[in-house]
Amino acid sequence: MAFLHRLSKASSVAGGGRLIRRLSNVPENTVYGGPKPQTSNQRTTLNQLRQKYKKGEPITVVTAYDYPSAVHLDTAGIDICLVGDSASMVVHGHDTTLPISLDEMLVHCRAVARGATRPLLVGDLPFGTYETSTSQAVDTAVRVLKEGGMDAIKLEGGSPSRITAAKAIVEAGIAVIGHVGLTPQAISVLGGFRPQGRNVASAVKVVETAMALQEVGCFSVVLECVPAPVAAAATSALQIPTIGIGAGPFCSGQVLVYHDLLGMLQHPHHAKVTPKFCKQYARVGDVINKALLEYKEEVTNGTFPGPSHTPYKMNPKDENAFTTELQKMGLDAAASAATEAAAELEKTNTQQ
Repeated sequence: MAFLHRLSKASSVAGGGRLIRRLSNVPENTVYGGPKPQTSNQRTTLNQLRQKYKKGEPITVVTAYDYPSAVHLDTAGIDICLVGDSASMVVHGHDTTLPISLDEMLVHCRAVARGATRPLLVGDLPFGTYETSTSQAVDTAVRVLKEGGMDAIKLEGGSPSRITAAKAIVEAGIAVIGHVGLTPQAISVLGGFRPQGRNVASAVKVVETAMALQEVGCFSVVLECVPAPVAAAATSALQIPTIGIGAGPFCSGQVLVYHDLLGMLQHPHHAKVTPKFCKQYARVGDVINKALLEYKEEVTNGTFPGPSHTPYKMNPKDENAFTTELQKMGLDAAASAATEAAAELEKTNTQQ
């Protein structure tokens, strides 16, 4: 009893009566006290997302792949950061999502985890890492959480094997987002990046697959490139949030790729252009190109770096001693170059 009393007292001192954890998949209230209620500076939890869903508040999702973009998402207060296998196309320059490996995905996951402290972090399971068996699927999902620092995983498709994989991962204690409609990993079957749900059979399949993913425990489902009425039907039929991408305004939330929405580059998706469904909220790519051209021009004409970007100096005594040492080494030309550089900088600074 004395030990329990000391433990209780220590816990109270450490966390004001509650132990604080930042992982989003830790319940906010547990028999052990649990972490304090989340604030705007703490990791978004599944419970918070469920509350937003129940209140009808849209959920914001952005796909990002590295530390700088993750910091931007964090600052903007985005709810979910998806580390997508679309990195294969956007970052690595492939034409499809298929080539990216699990090890490559884990590098992206870790970078994002270092930059985003607030959003729920979700990592894609890349093609070829979860299809063989439920054991393979669970092992991959475990690595994404343990090695990648993610809070949940996303997997594509609604075939019986994918549904079974999702179920096994959930039963292993890992949160899962499903993904139906256009599933880029299945382009060899779909015949390319083609919208789904445009006829009765395909539309019904989208809804049925989304329901099946809900049934096995997925906490959300991505609906990609389906007609808005199909997305609305799926959203109505489900009791979990739907996240739309090219699926119209009737989903529980929306997701876009960081590079696409910022207008950073022409995405290889959809015949080498930004997807039709993507709104560009900026043209950052134009700003980047302009800056690079200006940099090239200034380096070429010798105006960069100028005095304001040449901050490191030697005092005159050390400069003289340095040139003397160079001369002793037989490097007379180098000594003259150092002297002339110091004189030129001094002249430029005096003129300014």
